[in-house]
Amino acid sequence: MKQDNPHSILKTQDLEIGYASKKEHTVVASNINMELHKGELIGLVGVNGVGKSTFLKTITNVQKPLSGTIYINDKNIKHYTPLELAKVLSLVLTEHIMSKNLSVFELVALGRQPYTNWVGNLQESDVSIINTALALTDISDLRHKRCFELSDGQLQKVMIARALAQDTDLIILDEPTTHLDIYHKVSTLKLLQKLAKETHKTILFSSHEIDLAIQLCDKLIVMTPNNVVSDMPCNLISSGVFNALFPEDLIAFDEKTGTFRVK
Repeated sequence: MKQDNPHSILKTQDLEIGYASKKEHTVVASNINMELHKGELIGLVGVNGVGKSTFLKTITNVQKPLSGTIYINDKNIKHYTPLELAKVLSLVLTEHIMSKNLSVFELVALGRQPYTNWVGNLQESDVSIINTALALTDISDLRHKRCFELSDGQLQKVMIARALAQDTDLIILDEPTTHLDIYHKVSTLKLLQKLAKETHKTILFSSHEIDLAIQLCDKLIVMTPNNVVSDMPCNLISSGVFNALFPEDLIAFDEKTGTFRVK
């Protein structure tokens, strides 16, 4: 049974994102009002250069908003200390990790840093959480392998496991399917879908795989040059949002199949 008042994990109010200098503000997107709930899988989609990375940097407090407010668990993000924020928000980036000589277990264990003491000693409870994260991502058998020995798909699972070990309400991933073939793209997004349902964490990812996001996500955030809308995929399809996403000269959106096709 669906909750009448689902718990709000991330909410934006009249958010305006972009870049500020002493001389001027460059607005990327404005009037962003959305609310993400516990246990949802949300895809952030839009054309190249529309501002998806700027949006993610802003809602993770890497970059300041031009105006508006961001709430995590109904608390203004400005009122979180860095340590407090690390306990409610985890971020998985596409950049290659620097310490590929770490074992899988060691890399996943880095997710426990917000909770360990200053020398990083793991308690029994930390090890249990790490082992659970390895099991949830189906990489327990890789725990002793060095990260440089892994495929791109395996390494992405390790990064997701590290975010799970951080044990935050909100997990944000920037292009988690980059560099993966179609099978591993689907495998990664199906894993995120499963984790959202089983762990009740809110998982938001940016992606160019719009067709897959439509099929797998509970909710989508669609960024266009004109606005940002957030809703269930079926509602976005019926409102015609995807028809106007790309120029009409090369591709068209098929509302019956929920996919794009070449003209």
